[in-house]
Amino acid sequence: MSQIRAYGTAAASQPLAPLSIERRQPGPHDVRIDIRYCGVCHSDLHTARNEWRNTLYPCVPGHEIVGTVAAVGAQVTKFKPGDTVGVGCMVDSCQHCASCAEGEEQYCENGFTGTYNGRGKENTWGGYSEHIVVDEKFVLRIGHEAGQLAAVAPLLCAGITTYSPLRHWGAGPGKKVGIVGLGGLGHMGVKLAHAMGAQVVLFTTSPGKQADAKRLGADAVVISKDPAQMAAHAGSFDFILNTVAAPHDLDAFLSLLKRDGTMCLVGAPATPHPSPTVFNLILKRRQLAGSLIGGIRETQEMLDFCAAHGIVSDIETIAMKDINTAYERMLKGDVKYRFVIDMATLD
Repeated sequence: MSQIRAYGTAAASQPLAPLSIERRQPGPHDVRIDIRYCGVCHSDLHTARNEWRNTLYPCVPGHEIVGTVAAVGAQVTKFKPGDTVGVGCMVDSCQHCASCAEGEEQYCENGFTGTYNGRGKENTWGGYSEHIVVDEKFVLRIGHEAGQLAAVAPLLCAGITTYSPLRHWGAGPGKKVGIVGLGGLGHMGVKLAHAMGAQVVLFTTSPGKQADAKRLGADAVVISKDPAQMAAHAGSFDFILNTVAAPHDLDAFLSLLKRDGTMCLVGAPATPHPSPTVFNLILKRRQLAGSLIGGIRETQEMLDFCAAHGIVSDIETIAMKDINTAYERMLKGDVKYRFVIDMATLD
């Protein structure tokens, strides 16, 4: 074991601050990664403040990690020192259930081990730290140019969270796809659906976001609190990706789906959405679904797709010491559209 520097908290009521944690030495199948950038996800805040009532302390958040391979175990075959790699939301799974066997480790029937706050052999600590040691099966290759690496970090969570349902429900040419919300997830949804060739419509409550939505790839923007604008799209969508993490009326969007259309929820509100009207589903065989990140194979596919299409997240880079301020700004929606920590500032 080795002691390394990190940023975290010992209690829900305390701000994040410097602390020391232990990392294991690389085993035969492990990769040690010196962390260069770590994205800031809303899940980091939820966990640090124990808003999901499951946090193990001390807590070191961070699961949007980009770094450089510093050392590999004797039996590692996929990576070598100097490689640019990433780590997302998982660092292990049971690897023998049906979901794991099918490359869907995020749905591991015995529970995957999270990159932080994971209940594996020990509590796991995330990317707000100097380095991380991860089994090579959960390490991802980064193909973007060096100047894009900070903006690649959010792809490891926000990117795959939106890519996986868009792929699963067949977003592409000839499909009309709606994206609800233009935040950290929503802006990636717009970029990805556009690159897949779909007709993309963004739904927002904020008229001021129209120009940005079109810059990101939306073909049209609908102000969702305007009934006339919503009614103009009734029954016309093949798929709607709902990224909003606050309770709201789902019926308003379900009524926009075609027969056999699907709305997928990826936002996780602290309290439940109002229940949708059953007839809004059964009369047109519509589906209301959910999706959770993606497996390692699909995450690598997403990274390769983004590298090929020049897709990265829109980010604001911050110093490690500014993380508590960033959390407060994130709560106010004061970021376009993702914070990323330059881990060189951990010094």
